[in-house]
Amino acid sequence: MSELNHAIKSAGVAEVAAACGISPRAVYKWLKKGSLPKTEFYGKTSYAEKIEQLTLGRFAAKRLLAESQAQLLAE
Repeated sequence: MSELNHAIKSAGVAEVAAACGISPRAVYKWLKKGSLPKTEFYGKTSYAEKIEQLTLGRFAAKRLLAESQAQLLAE
């Protein structure tokens, strides 16, 4: 299981969605794709940081971003 998937499953889809100000459906898309959206890398969103805060630092934003970037580049 990827770090992102583990973080979302640990915190809960609804909780991640609420913390990020998005719908649970959007979070399920992240789970399916295995990465955060491209907007994370253009400075338009800060979902990784919000997940880090929600999980009290158990899942570092840097790791979530690195994993997501690798997944997006592999597409």
